[in-house]
Amino acid sequence: MDRRRFLLASSAATLLGVGGSRFAAATAAPVIAPTIDRPRPTPQQLRWQREELAMFVHLTVNTFTGKEWGDGTESPAIFNPRKLDARQWARAAKQAGFRSMILTAKHHDGFCLWPTATTVHSVKNSPWKNGNGDVAREFVDACHAEGLGAGFYLSPWDRNAKSYGSGKPYDDFYIAQLTELLTDYGKVVEVWFDGANGEGPAGRRQAYDWPRIHDTVRRLQPDAVIFSDAGPDVRWVGDERGAAGATCWSSVDPARVPYPGYDRPWVSELLGHGDPYGSAWRSAESDVSIRPGWFWHADENGQVRTPDNLLDLYFTSVGRNSKLLLNVPPNRDGLFERADITALHGFAALRSRLFADNLLRGATVRASTSAAGHAPSHVLDDDADSYWSAAEPDRSGWLEFELPTGIEFDTIELQEAIAHGQTIASYRIDRWTDGTWKPLTWGTTIGHKKLERLDPMRTRKLRLMLEYGYGVPKLVKVAMYRGPDRNYGPGHA
Repeated sequence: MDRRRFLLASSAATLLGVGGSRFAAATAAPVIAPTIDRPRPTPQQLRWQREELAMFVHLTVNTFTGKEWGDGTESPAIFNPRKLDARQWARAAKQAGFRSMILTAKHHDGFCLWPTATTVHSVKNSPWKNGNGDVAREFVDACHAEGLGAGFYLSPWDRNAKSYGSGKPYDDFYIAQLTELLTDYGKVVEVWFDGANGEGPAGRRQAYDWPRIHDTVRRLQPDAVIFSDAGPDVRWVGDERGAAGATCWSSVDPARVPYPGYDRPWVSELLGHGDPYGSAWRSAESDVSIRPGWFWHADENGQVRTPDNLLDLYFTSVGRNSKLLLNVPPNRDGLFERADITALHGFAALRSRLFADNLLRGATVRASTSAAGHAPSHVLDDDADSYWSAAEPDRSGWLEFELPTGIEFDTIELQEAIAHGQTIASYRIDRWTDGTWKPLTWGTTIGHKKLERLDPMRTRKLRLMLEYGYGVPKLVKVAMYRGPDRNYGPGHA
């Protein structure tokens, strides 16, 4: 247990007036936490988080120059992914269990992957398909053909546009590009923004009109979620390592990060952990690349993350109440490399093997209290709409699981009923050994999913203690698994 995690939990206990031992008996009086209005996700936010896995696709002129950030002077003539196959991308994503994909329709270099009417700096002036190609169209069609959601990233910083930094003229230019993407390509599930705000001509910077940008998305794609570090629907996790905070609330205070790119020393920490008193539901998205860079580079072909490392990322993102956005960049032919696809297949196989069998299924389940119609056994149902709830006004509780024979496990999965908000602030798991309950592990938030690895151990009885929270605890799932042994190799970070 790291010191920061201990201090976070201890501080919460002090705040809520929890006295005495953290390992109190299950029969202790319920802790009554302060009652506040808890934000809840919209149907779109709930769908977004339950997907768990999305894939980023970074492709532009940088793929051909070897740069990570282009400067906007690149000629469209260098863009020629002769074998581009977006169906290959979408098949790889679907086979690995990803549910949606996001394309870099325009990065900071300003090169547009669709034949926009706003600039000559686009695929229509490239040799690819003699200027008749449209990456955005092929991408969206491939996603829809494979049953995946499609999304776009449109960089607000444009190092090619001469109007950048001019105020309203650039606003109009950018809104025109956004309108094309959100009008001409069918249903979009996510629109991805960052706060990149570098210098343009003569050192000018653009003050982005975020209200107008958000209003455009709401008007043209009302079911799409909007991502940025400031939301308004989902937030950045504060780093590009694929790791949310061990304590991670889906709620935030919008005033703390008022606009994308807002830069204060504490912003990354806030984004990584959220705020239990926050009034807005903005779950975290953890973005990270399968390679060291975001764009394809030939010298990184031997540095692709291993399946074991990708599983680690799943634990530190999805397993900490976040969503994993994994970047997989096409090469200069417009294809995913075989090494990347092999790693994705291995990642999917590891998840399939690890989570195949909930070892608690078949257990007798007892609970401290239950709300009418929400039986404790619901947590073994694997049904996101079925859950156990403590009875009002409890802010704590416990569940016991007793099996006919002992089970050996090394992985714990907990899921909260987030459709009703996120309330649980601290939990502990005990196991029955030598005729008594002994503490096994403990943590803070649960949210959509909390995953934890332990050394393999055996027991016949387990107890989940929900020690305190900001509302009545509601659980969707409690599961124990025995995973395959891990094999770390090149690409493990």
